[in-house]
Amino acid sequence: MSAARKFKVLSLFSGGMGLDLGVESTGHFEIVACVEKVATFCNTIRLNQSKRRLPERLKIIEADISQLSPQDVLDAVGLRPEEIDVVIGGPPCQSFSTAGKRGTIQDPRGTLLWDFLRFVEHIQPKFFLMENVRGLLSAALKHRSIADRPEKGGPLLEDDEQPGSVVRLFAKDLANLSGAGYHLDIYEVNAVNYGAPQIRERALFIGNRLGLQVDFPSPTHGPCDSVRSDKIQAGLFEQPQLLPWKTIGDAIGNLKDDKPTVLDFSPRKKKYLDLVPPGSNWRSLPKDLQQESMGKAWHAKGGRSGWWRRLTFDLPSPTLVTMPNHASTALCHPTETRALSIREYIRIQEFPDEWEFSGTIAEQYTQVGNAVPTRLGMVAGSVIAEYLCGNHKVDLHSNKSSPAEPRIIYLQSHVRTRQWFKDGKAIVWDGHWANGGAAYGAPKTIKKIKGLR
Repeated sequence: MSAARKFKVLSLFSGGMGLDLGVESTGHFEIVACVEKVATFCNTIRLNQSKRRLPERLKIIEADISQLSPQDVLDAVGLRPEEIDVVIGGPPCQSFSTAGKRGTIQDPRGTLLWDFLRFVEHIQPKFFLMENVRGLLSAALKHRSIADRPEKGGPLLEDDEQPGSVVRLFAKDLANLSGAGYHLDIYEVNAVNYGAPQIRERALFIGNRLGLQVDFPSPTHGPCDSVRSDKIQAGLFEQPQLLPWKTIGDAIGNLKDDKPTVLDFSPRKKKYLDLVPPGSNWRSLPKDLQQESMGKAWHAKGGRSGWWRRLTFDLPSPTLVTMPNHASTALCHPTETRALSIREYIRIQEFPDEWEFSGTIAEQYTQVGNAVPTRLGMVAGSVIAEYLCGNHKVDLHSNKSSPAEPRIIYLQSHVRTRQWFKDGKAIVWDGHWANGGAAYGAPKTIKKIKGLR
């Protein structure tokens, strides 16, 4: 095999191409086709292809994957199954709940997760990479209301009501695919720990039919300056030192955009946000304005840190949402009283600066906000390339493997929440890690491996 050969990748559920661009940025892969249902997302891919940011030969297939045959996709790109090295994608994760009033169980094999598996079975790529929300790992096939659970006096949970039953069934069906046995490693990671300027938890499913347990790199970045780095270092003995997290300032501090495209706050919302300093939230408002602006939410317990939140250039961005102008999940610019712009979203997700999105303003925010941080695609792509490029001695053409039990590997995906309020006073970030508790805490767990059974 020529050293210059790029491995062919089929992309499913391509969206705004965050995962695709990250994988392709490694220099080892060629995306041969993108399958996407939403017309606006496909228009984004076509727009960038027309501007020569994507290869002219890239096939864009606008279709509902649940109605699409894998062979039809292969025919469209003129390739045989064995010519596809990797299948990637992020299936939208539907809720697994009871269907109808009778409480019958929804068949998960009719959902998009299993459509991804259907393509893997037909093509049998050497590797697949599937990303999803971390919450998928604890999802149950059947929902039991809290009031009826054992801790409330109800009967014990059935197997399909147990947390994690969705992933366990997915792994079981993967192991039973005809023609090849796949080993599955699931990594719980956070983009910020690998150099992205955004706190974003994801689950990365890496499967291979080579019988390999795939290693994912330990975090390279952490919530620390040089002093805190030494403290965390004791738990990360395999690395010499963590680099500090990338921040919003690193991402957008030098961005010049005289006419930003913004899904902005209303004048009423801006009235309150004008009073909030960078690195703080509703806690910095006078008590009467807190109550006035938040209504019933003011009386709630916990989960309110996003209300009237103004960001700071000195910290990573919170997870980008599809609508940055909601009062309860506000993403207000650090120094201007407006929501983060589309161009700022693009920078934080680490898309190329020249990348463009089609559609209305709301549709553009949805595409960027729902995208996988390109950083995670790059790291995961580099991991897979290590094996495909022969840096690990494996037979790339073998269909015979004895896969080990699937694993879930936790790699500091949870970022401990910073403090916003203490002793009756708002804690405002002042740009220093040791500033009265405002800093994000050091991780309690560095790495944890568990099976799926």
